[in-house]
Amino acid sequence: MRVSFLGTGTSQGVPPIGCDSPVCLSDNPKDKRLRSSIFIEVNGKKLVVDTGPDFRYQMIRAGIQDVDAILFTHEHRDHTAGLDDIRPINFRKKKRIPVYLSENVLNSFKQQYSYFFLDNPYPGIPELEFHLIENIPFEFHDVEIIPIQVMHYKLPVFGFRIGNFAYITDANYISEKEKSKLIGVDILVLNALRKESHISHFTLDEATKIAQDIGAKQTYFTHMSHQIGFHDEVCEALPKGIDLAYDGLDIII
Repeated sequence: MRVSFLGTGTSQGVPPIGCDSPVCLSDNPKDKRLRSSIFIEVNGKKLVVDTGPDFRYQMIRAGIQDVDAILFTHEHRDHTAGLDDIRPINFRKKKRIPVYLSENVLNSFKQQYSYFFLDNPYPGIPELEFHLIENIPFEFHDVEIIPIQVMHYKLPVFGFRIGNFAYITDANYISEKEKSKLIGVDILVLNALRKESHISHFTLDEATKIAQDIGAKQTYFTHMSHQIGFHDEVCEALPKGIDLAYDGLDIII
């Protein structure tokens, strides 16, 4: 399995217009974070989790030409606003792209992307095949995908486990039942917004504690704002086996 981090930031970490913090002005490319998304290649299939506003540029930057399916964690725009840019892949593949999403996300898309759902749609819109998922395992071809339901304040959000890899973003609570689905993963990706408390995201310390509880061989933090600090300085202070991810990071599992 190959995992590529297309983006590891948030709307706060892009950086904000007019941001003059030292992190925003850093020359280290690991401090430059586009909105969070990953690309997974497993069993010959190419999956993307979330298509934020930076999706088109992320795919070009990563040199990725093909996607077989898209998974969505939740409906917030920083995770969905780039879905329209799937059209070139439709043109190349000449087929619909399967999309796996909760009912909440589908209902949101009917508002965000009302033109997808017209009886007589304008020619050239994205061609998508929607599949509703719940908090039970499902398969895409021969790839088993296990949803992990977490809470983003009061909003249910899905993380996903595929084999020995798990990806969770936009969470501030994971129940013990859902944590049990993560036991035995080799690689865990978990959100860590910043050091200060936040109403709907794990802090760096909270994410570190959860990572230690789960005990993956390696944990990477994602969905980070510029407020978390410099990549290299934060990584140096983290426990062994826990690091910040960065845009462009590629791992083989």
